[in-house]
Amino acid sequence: MLSASHRLHAESLDAEANRAVYGKCNNPHGHGHNYVVEVVAAGPVDEQTGMVLNLADLDAAVRSRVLDRFDHANLNCDPVFADRVPTTENFCRVIYEVLRDALPAGLLDRVRVEETENNFFEYAGV
Repeated sequence: MLSASHRLHAESLDAEANRAVYGKCNNPHGHGHNYVVEVVAAGPVDEQTGMVLNLADLDAAVRSRVLDRFDHANLNCDPVFADRVPTTENFCRVIYEVLRDALPAGLLDRVRVEETENNFFEYAGV
């Protein structure tokens, strides 16, 4: 789990259009969420270890690439969101991208980010 804030605002839209598209999430002061991040690894099970991926390596990658960077942060201030709105859909995609390079090739299956108990998003690199 990580806590972060964001403001949903597209520079390409005027103030009225931003309010229409993003509603209360366009609040100029932003708002926060306690995101639940789920990382799914998939691949062949190593006969010797019985694992697809060493969970200690996965935990270390998630900590260094995701938690250390985004926990208690304003997503709008992160350079990765300079050209994209920090929606949870885009946040999910960003987490996938930063983890893909930190894990052995082909083992990251998908990332799921739960924004609230009512909505979540998954991204599988497609």
